[in-house]
Amino acid sequence: MSVAHPVPVPSHPLTRPSSTAIPPSDKDSFIIREKDRTYRHQYANIYFVRLRELRKHVEERAKKRWNEIAGNPPFVPRVLDVEKGQLCFIIGTVYMDMPLKPNVLEDVARDRSIPAPPPREKFYSDDDSVMLEDESGRISLVGERIRSACLVTGVILGVLGIETHNGDFEVVDLCYPGMAPQSSVGVPWPVPKGGDDVMDVDGASVSQSSASDEWVALVSGLEIGAANPSDGQIQMLAEYLTAELGGFEDQSQAARISRLIVAGNSLGTVTGNAGTLKGESERKPKRYGHDTSSFTPHPTQNLASHLTDVCRSVPVHILPGPSDPAATILPQQPIPRAMFGGASNYATFSCESNPTYIHLTPSDSSASSSSRSSQPGASSSTSTAHGSSMPAHKDGPTRTILVHSGQPIDDMFKYVPTPPISRMTLAEATLRWRHMAPTAPDTLWCHPYLMKDPFIITQTPDVYVVGNQPAFATKLVQDTEAERDEEGEAPRKRCRIVLLPSYRESGLLVLVNLRTLAVRKVQFAVQGMNAGGSEA
Repeated sequence: MSVAHPVPVPSHPLTRPSSTAIPPSDKDSFIIREKDRTYRHQYANIYFVRLRELRKHVEERAKKRWNEIAGNPPFVPRVLDVEKGQLCFIIGTVYMDMPLKPNVLEDVARDRSIPAPPPREKFYSDDDSVMLEDESGRISLVGERIRSACLVTGVILGVLGIETHNGDFEVVDLCYPGMAPQSSVGVPWPVPKGGDDVMDVDGASVSQSSASDEWVALVSGLEIGAANPSDGQIQMLAEYLTAELGGFEDQSQAARISRLIVAGNSLGTVTGNAGTLKGESERKPKRYGHDTSSFTPHPTQNLASHLTDVCRSVPVHILPGPSDPAATILPQQPIPRAMFGGASNYATFSCESNPTYIHLTPSDSSASSSSRSSQPGASSSTSTAHGSSMPAHKDGPTRTILVHSGQPIDDMFKYVPTPPISRMTLAEATLRWRHMAPTAPDTLWCHPYLMKDPFIITQTPDVYVVGNQPAFATKLVQDTEAERDEEGEAPRKRCRIVLLPSYRESGLLVLVNLRTLAVRKVQFAVQGMNAGGSEA
């Protein structure tokens, strides 16, 4: 009996690439230490630290940018020392005076007998004004250049201009801190042995990527337990990541995925039982302090079950999001491991903070340790943080991934007009501002730090992931002001920005090539279900 369509069999067994996650240093960590767990400090300390840390970078770039201007405009250290009619530049913190922005004093004085209005989708209006302030005071910025700029409260900015007769500062040009240094510049990710195939980057076929390259899977917004769950798509996602779904090509691609990053909103928003009247729910007895009619552990158990299946094959990093059981203020601390059942027993499972840095390095010698780490109960002193006890490779190639669950971009989006400014514009701007959440603590809640601002970007990441956005978008950002070395070459910093949509609504999994930073989309859809139907 002959076989008409033989099942394709690989010439070599499929194996996953072995990269190592390096535990972050204390400077890059967003874990709130015991000494910092206090709310006695004023939020003004964050602005003072931010201005002190970023002012030197703005001043250095401003002097290079404006040193050839006629008159050699001087730098005025204090905004209140500006002289009228003199061309100069000043540095300070941007403050957006917006009439539509929430005011806590007005909220306290509001009549409680009248329901509060719903929150606004936008703070932006034509009546907004831009201020620049430092330790000495505040000055109003005017001019067409400042009106067309993409700015939000908290950005450290240098402005070149002249003070007018009415006390405003007429802006001619702007200067930002610029992209931070990048450790991976000039140190390429190793090229694996294997064939080549063409990948899609930003919708176009560009440079070739090896078929044996290492990929990182990105997803956000699983929202297990939501009103319209996507259980079928989530099961397909778990089977794809474990190389149990699809044909030979799909399984070969899945075998090149080295780890999965879940960028927040893994659990759906908790809602009460709409079919139960308020009076009826109050009459029902409560056991152990919770209402059994509206609480169910099934979403957490389902999530733990899927993560346990995936952790057996690939390391998983999970971040908290707005709908997850974590504190509201940033940085959100890791979700307790005990909530994830069997997945918590694997060293390949990591609960991260939001935001978080994930540092990766290629490790061909970690095959023996990775086989052990995939077994239940495997642990080490550093594997509890990142699933690996391997030492950091200081001189070798590395990849830095910066991930957050989308709250900073969502908050900044309220400050700007749309169009022309998009969410991708804001994500790119945060790299040049060297700050991932400038609106904290003004309109974005955060912890009151005393001696540091953890949201300052001290190192430009290779991959910048923003979760829970309305639509998928990606862009490869390159530094346009790279300094040339002695041989005349200019190694440029580059960063792949990825905006992740909700998986429950889109069914989209995003893969990023660690060597070329190419991007591939994988769509999951089940006939008769809503998730995945909006994407092509």
